[in-house]
Order: sequence, then structure tokens, then C-alpha cells
Amino acid sequence: MNPSAAPLVLWVVEDNAAFRRTLIRGLSRRMPGTSFHEFGSAEQALSAFGSIPSPQVFLLDVGLPGTNGLKAMPLLHQAAPEAFLLILTVFEDDEKIFAAISGGAHGYLLKTAPVAQIVEAIHEVQAGGSPLTPRVARKVLEHFATLKPRKPQEETVDLKEMEIQILRLIVEGLLKKEIADRLNVGIHTVDTQMRTIYRKLQVTTRAAAVAKTLQGRLLS
Repeated sequence: MNPSAAPLVLWVVEDNAAFRRTLIRGLSRRMPGTSFHEFGSAEQALSAFGSIPSPQVFLLDVGLPGTNGLKAMPLLHQAAPEAFLLILTVFEDDEKIFAAISGGAHGYLLKTAPVAQIVEAIHEVQAGGSPLTPRVARKVLEHFATLKPRKPQEETVDLKEMEIQILRLIVEGLLKKEIADRLNVGIHTVDTQMRTIYRKLQVTTRAAAVAKTLQGRLLS
């Protein structure tokens, strides 16, 4: 870690105390300098805003007591709009996966994933990616393969040439730096263009942008 860089603040919202602490121990060994904060419910996390540093990344369980993870997502987004939200759960059914992605999750991981993979996902989402465990990624692809495409006249999105180029690369899975290198532009230019693309598509995450692009055949 760059000594001059501010430490990453990561909030783990998970009701299983044993799993939560084991996870944090594993993450802390691989992410020195990270500031971890743990919560057993969404209500505890929401009440902590203002008293401790706000997170750059959430690891959020779906099956929480009280307000479950899916219902908590918009509340956490509102409290920390710049934070990345990674779902970490035992659930891999289609309904929960697509509810999370359409609700603004930046990635969806299973608790069976090794700690090293979770660390990689945290770095990936910070770099502009949208990490999914292989089984979840396969379900997403299978889901969109079965969708009836929308007719072009049902929805049009006014994308400029640069935005179209970047959106194509997003769909291909390239990260922000890779897109910048491919197009020979600065990473800040890519970041600005991605924000504009998200606004035009009326989405908030890379995963939702890809989903809407594929379903609407916006690049065909």
C-alpha cells in the first residue's frame, strides 16, 4: 500500500459473528492497513454513520435479521453514495442475484469463495470492475440469453461515439485502466464518460449497465 494513501475503510455487514470475524481475520492478513468495521445487522451499520469513518467498500450479507441486505442496499447507497457495495451471501438463486444487481450492487460473491478471491474482488471493484463468482456469472449470462430482446424503437439512448466505444469495452469486461489504455485516453476521461453513460442508461453500476445494454441490444 502507498504510505501516503488513505487507508481503505471496509464495512462488513454480516449477522453470523463467527463467519464475520473469520473473514475479517483472513482479509486483514492480505490487506494490511485496511480499516475494518463489523456489524451484525443493517440497522447497526446505518446507525454508525457519522460516528466512524464512512466506508469505501461494503461487504453485505443478504440474509440479515430485521432489514435484509436487499432492502438495506438503497439505504446504504444513500448514506454512502460513493461506496462500492459487494454482496457476500450463501444465496445463489436467480431472484436474489438479479434483485441485487438491478438494485445497485457492484458485485455478487458467494460465501464459499476463498478469501483470496474476495480480496481480488475488492480490488477489482475499486478499479472499476463488477466482480461475480463463476457460478453467479454463468447464471447472469444464461438469464440474459433467454430474455426476449426489446425492439429498438421501444427505447433509444443517445450515446456519442466515445461513449459507445467505452460501453462496448465495458460489456467486454475491461476495467477502467484497460479501457483508458485501449483508447489511449486518461483514466479520468474514462471515469467521466462512464458516469455520463450510467446517467443516460439510468443505472448506477457497471453490472446494471451491461445488463441493460445486452437486454436492449443497445450496441447492435
